[in-house]
Amino acid sequence: MDFEAIVSSVMKLPGPTRFIAIDGPGGSGKSTLAERLSEAADNAPIIHTDDFATPEHQIDWWPDLLEKAIHPLMRGESARFQRFDWPTLAMAEWCTIDPAPIVIIEGVTAGRSEWAEHLSFIIWVDTPREERQRRGLERDGVETVPVWDAWIPAEDAHYDRDPTRPRADVIFDGTT
Repeated sequence: MDFEAIVSSVMKLPGPTRFIAIDGPGGSGKSTLAERLSEAADNAPIIHTDDFATPEHQIDWWPDLLEKAIHPLMRGESARFQRFDWPTLAMAEWCTIDPAPIVIIEGVTAGRSEWAEHLSFIIWVDTPREERQRRGLERDGVETVPVWDAWIPAEDAHYDRDPTRPRADVIFDGTT
């Protein structure tokens, strides 16, 4: 993937803030891709959807990200929100994201239709289910099998209802 070309293309779009969504199912490689794209975009800030999702609200947490991050940044104001910490299953520190020419929204449902009108570019990360689950359990530990067992049907239902992949500007092979 030519990150510089994506950044150059996105910077030609109206601003002042341009949102790039990196979407795909859990364990597909979105976070790694977001870090690489951020570097190509002068260390563009990254908003992680995992900071908003919780075990009780795996998919329907989106109004908080829209209200606390996207809307303020669109107005040229800093975003401020309290991050959910998955390892401790508790609310963690407060995060501030300052306005920037490019802001990356990374995570499951990042390209969702509820804020698609604010997105300048969508990247879908395509990785086979078996590989995603292997990565997730390697990253999160085998004790998270029940979380993954609940998570996969929830994200499948979301993508059936709100398919991001067909709206993506780029499909990235998450196995590379």
